[in-house]
This record gives sequence, structure tokens and C-alpha cells, in this order.
Amino acid sequence: MPAPVPAPAPAPSPSPSPVTVIGLGLMGRALAGAFLAAGHPTTVWNRTPARADRLVAEGARRAATVGDALEAGGLVIICVTDYQAMYDLFGDASDGAVGASDRTLDGTTLINLTSGSSAQAREAARWAEQRGARYLDGAIMAIPAAIGTEEAVLLHSGPQSDFDAHRSTLAALGTVTHLGEDHGLASLYDVAGLAMMWSVLNAWLQGTALLRTAGVDAATYAPFARQIAAGVAEWLPGYAEQIDRGAFPAEVAALETDARSMAHLIEESEAAGVNTELPNLLKTMADRAIAAGHGGEQYPVLIEEFGKSHNAA
Repeated sequence: MPAPVPAPAPAPSPSPSPVTVIGLGLMGRALAGAFLAAGHPTTVWNRTPARADRLVAEGARRAATVGDALEAGGLVIICVTDYQAMYDLFGDASDGAVGASDRTLDGTTLINLTSGSSAQAREAARWAEQRGARYLDGAIMAIPAAIGTEEAVLLHSGPQSDFDAHRSTLAALGTVTHLGEDHGLASLYDVAGLAMMWSVLNAWLQGTALLRTAGVDAATYAPFARQIAAGVAEWLPGYAEQIDRGAFPAEVAALETDARSMAHLIEESEAAGVNTELPNLLKTMADRAIAAGHGGEQYPVLIEEFGKSHNAA
């Protein structure tokens, strides 16, 4: 009887990659804490060193200087006040010159999770490239307490290969997504998400203000409002197809019908003594689209109005 063939030894698990976190505000500390919890050797730096004390007690290495932090190697996460604060740390971007202090960026992968505009993100990518660094821009769609859980959504934009190289490390922070090669996409998605958030909340506040005039409290109205918001969200994929096709057949209702409902909302609000600025704004945009000949088309045709600047309207 032949001797049994021993099973091959399992491949060793890769060691967690080292990470450096620069900027230890509430969010920066949450990011560093999540990397530590996932077993990543984590170096931290902050202009005020005491902010690193708790992280150091948990196993982080405190860097004495920004250069020391960069020399720790691995992935560098930046979470500071704004883009200018990043430039102040690593070198002045205003004149485009590369100084001696910028040499430490050569070969480094930077992921900037600082909030800013898409133009700032693209400029930062050029700035990093001039200094020999790889660069991804990002946006955090979560509060600090959610970092390290699936509920934390982090958006990234820039070269796919750079994202793929660090995807497993970044996964320690939450649900990570790559949006595309354009470095400005994370910032654009960020503000587009804010537009959704404020629009939903403002619509809910408008309805709440109306119902309060009849003695209905916000807690009573909230479940109904949530049901309406969820129902409207179901329309988005179909409406998106119309926008991308540039054709808006009235399959549910024509814009002129919606405009009559807007007028009813305005009349009801006026009668109840409730602010009408929001519904008046919506009706003004609808009226312009109707005047341009789109009254018989479906609501997403208003994308033409949203695509214009105020001065062009």
C-alpha cells in the first residue's frame, strides 16, 4: 500500500501592510484606530503631538516629523484641514517648484482624504506626480464612529492600479470603492451625495412644517415621509436611463402636471403661513422648462435646467 502523500503546507498569510496616517483630528484618529485594529503597523503624525497619545498607547508609532512619518514606508493617508494644509506639510504648490523637502515623497503612495473640490483634487494629483508620488484622492461618507465598519463608505479616484495595490489595506476602514481614473470624481460624488442629503432633508422639513400647523408632530409624519422617500428612490434607475438617452417620454406624468401639483403645494403653504421659498424655486425651474417646450415630457427633463448656471438660466 503506497504511503499517503502529505497535504501541502498552507501558504503563509501575508503580513498586514504598514500604514502612515498624517492628521489626527477626530476622523484621522478613527482612521488610524481602524488600521491598528486590523493589525496594520501604523505610524502617526500630527502637528499637536498629544493627539497621538491614545493611539501610541494602543500600539501606534509616533513620528517626530512629517519626514519621519513618510520614511516609515507603506501607504500614507492624509486627513488634514484642507489641500493647502497638505501643501504646507510637504511643500509649496503655488510656484510648482520641487524643493529639497519634497524628495521624501518620491515613490510614496499618498491617499488624500481631505475634503475639497474636484479642481483641487486634480491639481493635487499633478502636484504629487511632479514630486514622484503616486496619488489617489478620496472622500469619506461616514462619521468617525462608523470607521472600520461596513457602514463607512470611502470613495477613491485615480489610477486603478494604485487603488488595487492597496485595496485590501483600505478595506480596514470600511466599504471602499474606486470610481474611476479622474482624480476629481471622489470630490464630485461627495458633493452630489450632499445635494441628495440636503434635498431629502429640506423636503421633509417642508412637509413637517405644513403638518405641524394641523397638530401633527414630526415623529408621526416621519414614517410616512420615509416611505415616500424610499418610493421615489425606486424611480431613479428608470429616470437615469431617460437622462442618458436624452429622451423623456411621459410614462408616469408630464412635467406640466407636476407643475400644477407644485402650485398646489405653494398655495397650501401660503395658506398655512409656511415658508414657500423651496417650492417656489422648484416651480420656477419647471416653468422655465415648460416655456421651452418641455411641458409634455417627464420630470427628468429638468436636468436641462440643472445643467445651466444661474446666469445662463
